[in-house]
Amino acid sequence: MNIARPISLSVTAETWPIAGSFTISRGAKTQAVVVVVTLADGVYRGRGECVPYARYGETVEGVIAAIVAMRPAIAGGLDRIGLQQAMPPGAARNAVDCAFWDIEAKRAGKPAYALAALTAPKPLITAFTISLGEPASMARAAEKEAARPLLKIKLGGDGDPARIAAVRAAAPKAGLIVDANEGWTATNLTENLAACADAGVALVEQPLPAGHDDPLAGMRRPVLVCADESAHDRASLAGLGTRYDAVNIKLDKAGGLTEALAMAAEAERLGLAVMAGCMVATSLAMAPALLLAQKARYVDLDGPLLLAHDRPEGLRYEQSRVFPPKMELWG
Repeated sequence: MNIARPISLSVTAETWPIAGSFTISRGAKTQAVVVVVTLADGVYRGRGECVPYARYGETVEGVIAAIVAMRPAIAGGLDRIGLQQAMPPGAARNAVDCAFWDIEAKRAGKPAYALAALTAPKPLITAFTISLGEPASMARAAEKEAARPLLKIKLGGDGDPARIAAVRAAAPKAGLIVDANEGWTATNLTENLAACADAGVALVEQPLPAGHDDPLAGMRRPVLVCADESAHDRASLAGLGTRYDAVNIKLDKAGGLTEALAMAAEAERLGLAVMAGCMVATSLAMAPALLLAQKARYVDLDGPLLLAHDRPEGLRYEQSRVFPPKMELWG
């Protein structure tokens, strides 16, 4: 008789230095603080990584506390499916959910994609992020990365049309997507979208603050507009279609790969294009997101490329091409 071994949970916070700094409309940082969950049954071990995000009221301490609170339930037999109701969407559930996928795969002797009834993942092209700055500094950064097929430009301040034009001039052949991080207003929305269209930008993420994005409804949008802060889990997708053309699905918002895959299916049903996004984190956070990214029109999983160094067993990146993980890392 095959009796499932009880699972123990451990959690740690780790700090990873960023190469230089990472700047968006809400500020700059020089290090990424991640929370890593390990589930172990004495034979197999599964890991998951998340990034607590202050924008959503999360702190490292609060996320760790929420994870630790699940220890008795998991030791008592709570599984990944039960986890979806036991914890709300967010970073804490993401780390636990992904750790469950990892240990399930190792217990079954099958890759996580097979457990999810997905085809084997293929290498994908990811965007590479250019941090917010003055037009000249952004142009210099873009020029260094001009050979990449897709650049993601952080915007969200006064003078964004000049930034867009400067980056386009510095990287004339690269595909461009931009992320305003809720930094535009109803007053400059039309001008900024027009500047994006003039520069051949393919997609704009979250131009207006979540909850104050009604001006997007019914307007002619010259480029695809993608919900980020306005979209978290499946429940948040209803009604987005009047304001957005696409949705950026991040495992830290959705609360793990389980909900993210369901969210992608719902977005497709609603006619919303899917973007697979990430926080600045290590390859352990990117690995499960790569399964989601197989369904995405746009992929932004460059987190490890922005760090000073990654995990020894991290994902393989060849310029902007990212390859599926080995099981030593995840899944």
